[in-house]
Amino acid sequence: MRWVTGEDVATTEMAAAEFIAARLGDAIAARGVASFAMSGGRTPWNMFGRLATLGVAWPQVRVFQVDERIVAADSDERNWKQWCATPLAQRIPASMQHPMPVELDDPARRYEETLRAHCGDPPVLDVVHLGIGDDGHTASLFVGDRLIAEVARDVGVSAPRFGLRRLTLTLPALARARSIVWLALGAARREAIRRLYAGDRSIAASRVARGQATVFTDPAAAP
Repeated sequence: MRWVTGEDVATTEMAAAEFIAARLGDAIAARGVASFAMSGGRTPWNMFGRLATLGVAWPQVRVFQVDERIVAADSDERNWKQWCATPLAQRIPASMQHPMPVELDDPARRYEETLRAHCGDPPVLDVVHLGIGDDGHTASLFVGDRLIAEVARDVGVSAPRFGLRRLTLTLPALARARSIVWLALGAARREAIRRLYAGDRSIAASRVARGQATVFTDPAAAP
Protein backbone atom coordinates (compact mmCIF):
# COMPACT_ATOMS: atom_id res chain seq x y z
CA MET A 1 0.00 0.00 0.00
CA ARG A 2 1.36 3.41 -1.01
CA TRP A 3 0.65 6.56 1.03
CA VAL A 4 0.49 10.12 -0.31
CA THR A 5 -0.14 13.19 1.86
CA GLY A 6 -0.83 16.47 0.10
CA GLU A 7 0.04 19.92 1.38
CA ASP A 8 -3.66 20.72 1.84
CA VAL A 9 -7.07 19.53 0.69
CA ALA A 10 -6.80 21.01 -2.80
CA THR A 11 -3.40 19.50 -3.57
CA THR A 12 -4.53 16.14 -2.18
CA GLU A 13 -7.62 16.14 -4.37
CA MET A 14 -5.56 17.03 -7.43
CA ALA A 15 -2.93 14.38 -6.69
CA ALA A 16 -5.66 11.72 -6.43
CA ALA A 17 -7.31 12.99 -9.61
CA GLU A 18 -4.04 12.91 -11.55
CA PHE A 19 -3.29 9.41 -10.30
CA ILE A 20 -6.73 8.15 -11.36
CA ALA A 21 -6.39 9.86 -14.75
CA ALA A 22 -3.05 8.16 -15.35
CA ARG A 23 -4.40 4.73 -14.46
CA LEU A 24 -7.43 5.22 -16.71
CA GLY A 25 -5.13 6.32 -19.52
CA ASP A 26 -3.03 3.18 -19.06
CA ALA A 27 -6.16 1.02 -19.29
CA ILE A 28 -7.37 2.74 -22.45
CA ALA A 29 -3.95 2.32 -24.05
CA ALA A 30 -3.89 -1.38 -23.14
CA ARG A 31 -7.49 -2.41 -23.82
CA GLY A 32 -9.25 0.44 -25.61
CA VAL A 33 -11.59 1.14 -22.69
CA ALA A 34 -11.22 1.79 -18.96
CA SER A 35 -13.48 0.91 -16.05
CA PHE A 36 -13.84 3.21 -13.05
CA ALA A 37 -15.90 2.39 -9.95
CA MET A 38 -16.70 5.36 -7.75
CA SER A 39 -17.81 5.63 -4.14
CA GLY A 40 -20.13 8.29 -2.80
CA GLY A 41 -20.21 10.06 0.52
CA ARG A 42 -19.33 13.72 1.00
CA THR A 43 -15.60 13.59 0.30
CA PRO A 44 -15.00 12.87 -3.40
CA TRP A 45 -17.14 15.34 -5.30
CA ASN A 46 -14.57 18.13 -5.56
CA MET A 47 -11.96 15.56 -6.59
CA PHE A 48 -14.26 14.34 -9.35
CA GLY A 49 -14.55 17.94 -10.54
CA ARG A 50 -10.76 18.21 -10.74
CA LEU A 51 -10.62 14.86 -12.54
CA ALA A 52 -13.00 16.19 -15.19
CA THR A 53 -10.45 18.85 -16.18
CA LEU A 54 -7.76 16.30 -17.01
CA GLY A 55 -6.93 14.94 -20.43
CA VAL A 56 -8.55 11.51 -20.36
CA ALA A 57 -10.43 10.06 -23.34
CA TRP A 58 -13.65 10.17 -21.33
CA PRO A 59 -15.89 8.59 -24.01
CA GLN A 60 -13.78 5.45 -23.51
CA VAL A 61 -14.34 5.25 -19.74
CA ARG A 62 -17.08 3.11 -18.21
CA VAL A 63 -18.33 4.20 -14.80
CA PHE A 64 -19.67 1.83 -12.16
CA GLN A 65 -20.69 2.26 -8.54
CA VAL A 66 -18.95 0.79 -5.52
CA ASP A 67 -22.11 1.06 -3.43
CA GLU A 68 -25.54 2.65 -3.29
CA ARG A 69 -28.31 3.13 -0.78
CA ILE A 70 -31.53 1.27 -1.56
CA VAL A 71 -33.82 4.27 -1.82
CA ALA A 72 -35.99 5.88 -4.49
CA ALA A 73 -34.29 7.06 -7.68
CA ASP A 74 -34.96 10.72 -6.91
CA SER A 75 -33.86 10.55 -3.27
CA ASP A 76 -31.14 12.91 -2.11
CA GLU A 77 -29.65 9.85 -0.36
CA ARG A 78 -28.69 8.37 -3.73
CA ASN A 79 -24.98 8.58 -4.55
CA TRP A 80 -25.92 8.37 -8.21
CA LYS A 81 -28.03 11.51 -8.00
CA GLN A 82 -25.01 13.40 -6.66
CA TRP A 83 -22.74 11.84 -9.28
CA CYS A 84 -24.98 12.98 -12.13
CA ALA A 85 -24.57 16.60 -10.98
CA THR A 86 -20.76 16.49 -11.27
CA PRO A 87 -18.84 17.91 -14.25
CA LEU A 88 -17.22 14.51 -14.70
CA ALA A 89 -20.56 12.79 -15.29
CA GLN A 90 -21.24 15.27 -18.10
CA ARG A 91 -18.06 14.23 -19.90
CA ILE A 92 -18.92 10.54 -20.09
CA PRO A 93 -21.62 9.21 -22.47
CA ALA A 94 -24.75 7.96 -20.75
CA SER A 95 -24.27 4.57 -22.41
CA MET A 96 -20.95 4.22 -20.53
CA GLN A 97 -22.47 4.92 -17.11
CA HIS A 98 -23.86 2.02 -15.09
CA PRO A 99 -25.81 2.91 -11.92
CA MET A 100 -26.63 0.21 -9.43
CA PRO A 101 -30.26 -0.87 -10.10
CA VAL A 102 -31.41 -0.58 -6.50
CA GLU A 103 -35.01 0.02 -7.58
CA LEU A 104 -35.27 -3.41 -9.29
CA ASP A 105 -35.78 -6.92 -7.96
CA ASP A 106 -32.59 -8.87 -7.15
CA PRO A 107 -30.31 -5.87 -7.76
CA ALA A 108 -27.14 -7.71 -6.70
CA ARG A 109 -27.55 -10.37 -9.37
CA ARG A 110 -28.42 -7.77 -11.99
CA TYR A 111 -25.34 -5.67 -11.21
CA GLU A 112 -23.08 -8.72 -11.24
CA GLU A 113 -24.37 -9.43 -14.75
CA THR A 114 -23.59 -5.85 -15.77
CA LEU A 115 -20.06 -6.11 -14.40
CA ARG A 116 -19.43 -9.42 -16.17
CA ALA A 117 -20.78 -8.06 -19.45
CA HIS A 118 -18.28 -5.20 -19.47
CA CYS A 119 -15.36 -6.23 -17.24
CA GLY A 120 -14.94 -9.96 -17.82
CA ASP A 121 -15.85 -13.08 -15.89
CA PRO A 122 -14.84 -12.70 -13.15
CA PRO A 123 -14.98 -8.93 -13.57
CA VAL A 124 -11.78 -6.91 -13.15
CA LEU A 125 -12.14 -3.16 -12.65
CA ASP A 126 -9.28 -0.89 -13.66
CA VAL A 127 -9.69 1.75 -10.94
CA VAL A 128 -11.79 1.58 -7.79
CA HIS A 129 -12.18 4.72 -5.71
CA LEU A 130 -12.85 4.14 -2.00
CA GLY A 131 -13.58 6.35 0.96
CA ILE A 132 -13.45 5.50 4.64
CA GLY A 133 -15.92 6.27 7.40
CA ASP A 134 -14.87 7.45 10.84
CA ASP A 135 -15.90 3.97 12.03
CA GLY A 136 -13.52 2.36 9.53
CA HIS A 137 -16.15 1.11 7.07
CA THR A 138 -15.54 1.33 3.35
CA ALA A 139 -17.90 0.85 0.42
CA SER A 140 -20.94 -0.42 2.35
CA LEU A 141 -18.93 -3.05 4.17
CA PHE A 142 -19.21 -2.99 7.95
CA VAL A 143 -17.66 -5.23 10.58
CA GLY A 144 -20.36 -7.54 11.88
CA ASP A 145 -22.23 -7.68 8.57
CA ARG A 146 -22.23 -11.08 6.86
CA LEU A 147 -20.97 -9.42 3.65
CA ILE A 148 -17.52 -9.09 5.22
CA ALA A 149 -17.19 -12.86 4.88
CA GLU A 150 -18.69 -13.10 1.36
CA VAL A 151 -16.39 -14.99 -1.02
CA ALA A 152 -18.72 -16.23 -3.78
CA ARG A 153 -20.52 -13.05 -4.89
CA ASP A 154 -19.17 -9.82 -6.33
CA VAL A 155 -22.16 -7.73 -5.26
CA GLY A 156 -24.28 -8.06 -2.14
CA VAL A 157 -27.00 -6.36 -0.10
CA SER A 158 -26.00 -5.17 3.34
CA ALA A 159 -27.88 -5.55 6.57
CA PRO A 160 -29.81 -2.40 7.54
CA ARG A 161 -27.52 0.40 8.67
CA PHE A 162 -28.91 3.70 9.94
CA GLY A 163 -32.28 2.47 8.69
CA LEU A 164 -31.14 1.72 5.14
CA ARG A 165 -29.88 -1.33 3.28
CA ARG A 166 -27.21 -0.82 0.64
CA LEU A 167 -25.95 -2.54 -2.48
CA THR A 168 -22.17 -2.91 -2.48
CA LEU A 169 -19.23 -4.52 -4.17
CA THR A 170 -17.77 -7.26 -1.99
CA LEU A 171 -14.18 -7.81 -0.91
CA PRO A 172 -13.45 -10.33 -3.73
CA ALA A 173 -14.58 -7.81 -6.35
CA LEU A 174 -12.41 -5.09 -4.78
CA ALA A 175 -9.42 -7.43 -4.54
CA ARG A 176 -9.37 -8.01 -8.30
CA ALA A 177 -9.13 -4.29 -9.13
CA ARG A 178 -5.98 -3.27 -10.97
CA SER A 179 -5.77 -0.13 -8.84
CA ILE A 180 -7.52 0.98 -5.64
CA VAL A 181 -7.48 4.68 -4.79
CA TRP A 182 -8.44 5.75 -1.27
CA LEU A 183 -9.26 9.41 -0.56
CA ALA A 184 -9.62 10.60 3.04
CA LEU A 185 -9.81 14.25 4.10
CA GLY A 186 -10.17 15.96 7.45
CA ALA A 187 -9.40 15.24 11.08
CA ALA A 188 -12.56 13.16 11.52
CA ARG A 189 -10.95 10.45 9.37
CA ARG A 190 -7.56 10.48 11.08
CA GLU A 191 -8.17 7.66 13.55
CA ALA A 192 -9.70 5.41 10.89
CA ILE A 193 -6.75 6.11 8.59
CA ARG A 194 -4.32 5.35 11.42
CA ARG A 195 -6.01 1.99 11.86
CA LEU A 196 -5.93 1.35 8.12
CA TYR A 197 -2.23 2.20 8.08
CA ALA A 198 -1.65 -0.28 10.91
CA GLY A 199 -3.61 -3.01 9.13
CA ASP A 200 -6.08 -3.21 12.03
CA ARG A 201 -8.51 -5.90 10.86
CA SER A 202 -11.11 -4.90 13.42
CA ILE A 203 -12.20 -2.30 10.86
CA ALA A 204 -13.70 -3.21 7.49
CA ALA A 205 -11.31 -1.00 5.52
CA SER A 206 -8.31 -3.10 6.56
CA ARG A 207 -9.90 -6.19 4.99
CA VAL A 208 -9.49 -4.65 1.50
CA ALA A 209 -6.54 -5.95 -0.54
CA ARG A 210 -3.53 -3.65 -0.08
CA GLY A 211 -1.16 -4.63 -2.89
CA GLN A 212 -2.59 -2.33 -5.57
CA ALA A 213 -3.81 0.39 -3.22
CA THR A 214 -2.75 4.04 -2.90
CA VAL A 215 -4.09 6.22 -0.05
CA PHE A 216 -4.36 9.98 -0.50
CA THR A 217 -4.82 12.10 2.63
CA ASP A 218 -4.53 15.73 3.55
CA PRO A 219 -2.40 16.63 6.62
CA ALA A 220 -5.41 16.57 8.96
CA ALA A 221 -6.25 12.96 8.05
CA ALA A 222 -2.68 11.67 7.78
CA PRO A 223 -1.73 8.87 10.20
